Amino acid sequence: MDSKEVTKKYTNGEVTIVWQPSKCAHSGNCVRNNPDVFRPKEQPWIVTDNSTTEKIIETVNKRPSRALTFYLNKND
Repeated sequence: MDSKEVTKKYTNGEVTIVWQPSKCAHSGNCVRNNPDVFRPKEQPWIVTDNSTTEKIIETVNKRPSRALTFYLNKND
């Protein structure tokens, strides 16, 4: 796999954040809007358990690029 096509996923069980580093504009909007989840100086840098699903969705929807997306997990 080409390193430019790397996709990483982070979930809290309700929502999964999908991050594609090669598409990231590094605007910092995610960090400013939800610093409890998006912590670029830590590993892993996305910690979904630190916020509500609603706040995570709101933050991802404010992104300037397609680097961050999300999907809701189905409860079967």
